[in-house]
Amino acid sequence: MAETKYGKHILRGARKETGTDKPGVKTRTLEEPEDWSGIHHRLNWKYITQPVILGEEPHSHDFDEFLCFTTLNPAEPKVLGAEIELSLGKEEEKHIINTPSVVCIPKGMVHSPVNFKKVDKPVLFCNIYLSPEYVRKPA
Repeated sequence: MAETKYGKHILRGARKETGTDKPGVKTRTLEEPEDWSGIHHRLNWKYITQPVILGEEPHSHDFDEFLCFTTLNPAEPKVLGAEIELSLGKEEEKHIINTPSVVCIPKGMVHSPVNFKKVDKPVLFCNIYLSPEYVRKPA
């Protein structure tokens, strides 16, 4: 296919599949191209099919992050089919996510664990972080 003016802004196909030691979690990561379109970022998405705890230890980052929780069922876009407990802040304030949601984690904000306590239907969990690499700082 001939090179186009804006084609460089479209990535097609799965980029990288990474294994996991947790049952019920399938992970895919977008780690390239580096500095894509001048934006330092990474995307990581997980298909969650059973209860699991991710990011067990409270931590923070030197970058902004978004945690996205969504259904895989387009017939029921407002039904998550899961219950996730998320801890935010140094106080580990508990929040229950049971509808499709996006959580903004500003740089420096302590968060985790992300506890998928109940999974009745598969969930797509995506974290988007504005950094070329994922580095955790212990809380």
